[in-house]
Amino acid sequence: MPQSAQKIPGQSRLLDLIGLAQEPAPEKRRKLLRELTDQFFGTPNLEKAESDTYGDILIELTNQMERAVRQELAERFSARANAPQRLVRRLAYDEVAQVASTILQSSPVLTDQDLIGVVQTRGQAHMRAIGRRASVSEPVSNAIVEHGDDETLGVLLSNQRASLSRRASEVVVDRAKGNPQLHEATVSRTDLAPDLLNEMYFVVEARLRQKILDQNALLDPALLENALAAGRARIATADGSLPSNYAESLVRVEALKATNSLTPQVLANFLRSGDQTDFIVALTLLADLDFHTVRRILITRELDALAVICKAANMDRSLFLTYAVVLLGADANAIGKARDFGTLYQALSIETAQRTLRFWRLRSAIKAA
Repeated sequence: MPQSAQKIPGQSRLLDLIGLAQEPAPEKRRKLLRELTDQFFGTPNLEKAESDTYGDILIELTNQMERAVRQELAERFSARANAPQRLVRRLAYDEVAQVASTILQSSPVLTDQDLIGVVQTRGQAHMRAIGRRASVSEPVSNAIVEHGDDETLGVLLSNQRASLSRRASEVVVDRAKGNPQLHEATVSRTDLAPDLLNEMYFVVEARLRQKILDQNALLDPALLENALAAGRARIATADGSLPSNYAESLVRVEALKATNSLTPQVLANFLRSGDQTDFIVALTLLADLDFHTVRRILITRELDALAVICKAANMDRSLFLTYAVVLLGADANAIGKARDFGTLYQALSIETAQRTLRFWRLRSAIKAA
């Protein structure tokens, strides 16, 4: 037992408790633990030496107590700014997550170093508790992103007060692309860089795509170039080979463009012809997008994305609907779907569509660099 305890004047009751700490009977130790805790909370303006003494005694007792008692102790000290540091750290590192979680989530005593140490040495449940803290610094978030599984990552992302570095955000987006369970939390991040947010567009459902468009509409034009510059630093991956008739189609479409003959009506004829290569190449030239992005939009019939391209080119709504009907087919159900997308098209502003396209163009810009 620390000798400093013997030097604290006026603490005869504490000295009695120190003696009782040697008591081997579990029930008496449990009573002592509660009595000592009550005395700590009932003693105002404890000096640091006194607080440390309480903490050391409590640690010794805690090491001998069953989980329920340790958990009770953690709950009582979790929100206390004057809780003994060594005791709080002991409880934070407790191998039982139910004991550690309350301290990890709430204690103001824990430092970033303490939290990172827990992340590196304990399990996912411990990390999730840290991810729910009222604030999580970038270094701690970086550690969770590095060591956490997707469920843990989802908890961190759902905490808007958790700060994410650029590098951590890139890792988050790469992981979220492959896990739909992370889509909502990722797209809903208010601090996610716009270029990373727009990378999520082609993998999330329509409702979340609309959230991305809404964020693009609010993006300060003065910040747009910074966001695009950050996006260009991302490494692009290959999307696949070009079709065998790509070169021939490119010559034909470029010739039409050179003579101002590449009209929306011509694009509709391309689409009706059955070979979509001319239509895709034409859209890539009009929208300044890469072939693979446009082809994916057509193959998967992502009409909301096609609406962005057509609106950015200021095409008439009726022409967009023509493209939509041809892609979906002429049955009544397809026509109804096309009309729904027509409503979306009408609500989409040219400015928002053009901003969104600028992020999509990053793929082309990076591949050409």
